[in-house]
Amino acid sequence: MLPHPPFASQLSLEEELAEFERLKPRLARVWPIIAWERDDPCTTVVVPSLTLPQGELAKLSGASYYEERLLLLLIRLRNPRARVVYVTSQPIHPQILEYLLQHLLGIPASHARQRLTMLSAADGSPRPLTLKILERPRLIERIRQAIPDRDSAYLSAFNVTPLERRLSVLLGIPINGVDPALAHLGTKSGSRKLFRESGVSHPAGFEDLKSEKDVVGALSTLRDERPGIRRAVIKLDDSFSGKGNELYDYPEERTSQALARALDGLKFTDASETRESYFAEFADGGGIVEEYVEGVETRSPSVQLRTAPSGQVLLLSTHEQILGGPTGQVYEGCRFPADSAYRLAIQEAGQRVGGALADHGVVSRFGVDFMVTRPRPDAAWEYRAIEINLRLGGTTHPFLALRFLCGGGLDPVSGLFHSASGHVKYYRATDNLWSPRYRGLLPEDVIEIFTINRLTFDYRTETGVLFHMIGAVSEFGKLGLTAIGNSPEEADMVFEDTLDALEEETAYG
Repeated sequence: MLPHPPFASQLSLEEELAEFERLKPRLARVWPIIAWERDDPCTTVVVPSLTLPQGELAKLSGASYYEERLLLLLIRLRNPRARVVYVTSQPIHPQILEYLLQHLLGIPASHARQRLTMLSAADGSPRPLTLKILERPRLIERIRQAIPDRDSAYLSAFNVTPLERRLSVLLGIPINGVDPALAHLGTKSGSRKLFRESGVSHPAGFEDLKSEKDVVGALSTLRDERPGIRRAVIKLDDSFSGKGNELYDYPEERTSQALARALDGLKFTDASETRESYFAEFADGGGIVEEYVEGVETRSPSVQLRTAPSGQVLLLSTHEQILGGPTGQVYEGCRFPADSAYRLAIQEAGQRVGGALADHGVVSRFGVDFMVTRPRPDAAWEYRAIEINLRLGGTTHPFLALRFLCGGGLDPVSGLFHSASGHVKYYRATDNLWSPRYRGLLPEDVIEIFTINRLTFDYRTETGVLFHMIGAVSEFGKLGLTAIGNSPEEADMVFEDTLDALEEETAYG
């Protein structure tokens, strides 16, 4: 145990690693609270830092405001004895907090507010929030002071890297997330290896590639193994949300020179990307080549799970991912739950992957993305796993929104969510509701529009909307929402009605 809380600059790597290991068993003590089995006193420190490759993060419009997505972890305040410490790069507008706290089912907003500590680094630079915190010893001390009992506290982060590990040690609390030493299991290369290990079907391809030359060799071998192949996907190991996944069309000529020349025709997910810039990133972090999964019908569902300190694998949810962008590879939103035609099959495959991760010592929320295809409309669906995300993701906060508003939980047998009243619930969600008309709206304006148009959640019918990323509207014209209904059709209708209302309210002539 460290004799006293050191500054970040005073902590050696050896001390950090030893203390991090010492803190890990404490997570098991608070796990029954995390799993909603007990309402004991507990403090959740939320650091919603997107500690991701900065080159890829720069392609994400309004990236700094994605810190607001995890405000739905304020659901922890539904435990009347719990506290939450929430740290952001820049202060959250107070009306955004009021908007969320009023939705805490069964808890007075004033009571929840007393148990919430909001802190800010007051730094809007495009760097990871965790790094900003580590640069500010007094901010770290303020976080420490807001934790009444470190034995019943834990750190929750969007993803865990050595930066979050160091912050965990400086705060003296464990992380509810994957050990950075195991992060390689969630790369594109690591995912393919885990799929093989767990016996889960996945596309033909090759991992651990380091250069453009490696990519050309893999493309050549893949064509030899799949003579009729028309397309492949080249992926950066550490990309996210489909960014860094580039589409390759095979040329008719079969020589290595022709395969290399065809890289000039790569279809990029980001318009600013070039062959030179892409393969510079590839050389830094590596990546994979795999067959592009095609069919008459193709979908991309996902499974969200959690591995407990005991090694138990817990099913959280399934989703249909809504993909778009120039190549149809970029995550734009989701529908809950995944189609019943293959929901149970991908749940079972996801749990096998979870078992393999647990065997490696992973304790974390994670998601497994799939491609499902069928050769004709009356044929059976076939699935292939395509990647593991060892972090919170774009489907995490919509499901939190559902629990936030409706209570209840997921039936692991059917994969359906039942509200506290017993109704089966469905939703459609996005982080990418964007319009130039929205730009310039203040949070006060947005909340007024919600209120006047009754774009709220109706607790009588258990239907309606919950918005997030409200802070991004003024600068970026961007907003997120989760639309909840009692059927898939109703969720879609609520979603579309909300868009119509926003368009009407921002039609200035």
